[in-house]
Amino acid sequence: MRENDKRALSLLGFAARAGRLTVGVPLLCEAMRKGTRGKTPLLVALACDASPNTKKRILDRTAYYGVRLVRLEVDTAALALAVGKREGAVAAVGVTDPHLASAIGALFDET
Repeated sequence: MRENDKRALSLLGFAARAGRLTVGVPLLCEAMRKGTRGKTPLLVALACDASPNTKKRILDRTAYYGVRLVRLEVDTAALALAVGKREGAVAAVGVTDPHLASAIGALFDET
């Protein structure tokens, strides 16, 4: 795992504890569609082993709604564990806090 991915997972965990995270593809798609102030994802992090259908759904919606997409080199189980989900897998999460979203985005601007 790359150092930037470790830092991103740490920040995603912090966002989850702060209540500034939307977890799961259906909830992300709904949040982007509604566009509610303060609950719309500003950055979406996608796990590397998400299914092709999930990748397409997220890619299409982030492009349409102008949300930044970050592709992590971690699997869905590691992403789930980082955001506090003990069982199952999480393919994508969305950060709703502008400061946390810019901090995570800055990690991937360097590379």
